[in-house]
Amino acid sequence: MAGLDAPTTEAADNPGVIARPPLLYLGTLLVGLGLNYLVPVRLGLDTATRYAGGGVLAIAGLALAAVAIGAFRRGGTNVRTSEPALHIITAGPYRFSRNPIYVGGTLLYAGIAVLVDAPWALVLLAPLLVVMRYGVIAREERYLVAKFGDDYRRYKDRVRRWL
Repeated sequence: MAGLDAPTTEAADNPGVIARPPLLYLGTLLVGLGLNYLVPVRLGLDTATRYAGGGVLAIAGLALAAVAIGAFRRGGTNVRTSEPALHIITAGPYRFSRNPIYVGGTLLYAGIAVLVDAPWALVLLAPLLVVMRYGVIAREERYLVAKFGDDYRRYKDRVRRWL
């Protein structure tokens, strides 16, 4: 058709992760809870130990994620993986981990699984972390290297991925 240009597509300015990380954590946790309902298994911990251990893990995870999200906001960049990264954040928990939000999410997930005595959810945490590593984090790292080049490479060389 004369006069019409083919639509142009610009590469999305985001890492193109396979799914939003909170949804991956929540979905996996729900599957684990469902499995535990269908095939009941127990951790074998007394109630006080489950509540104390699970509570500490969950609170630590929430606190770490909140501090990490705050660092993103103070640094003037986007938290959501569907939005562009505007800056590399290296302050706060990002001095020790390149992914403190995901570490926090993992602690929260484990804490909930312990609190509600759901071993199946804990079993599913391992495959979830593999999905996070390759379907989320690897894509984020490729994106950040492409966007920020040597600045991100230097950060990556000095700070661990998880802990």
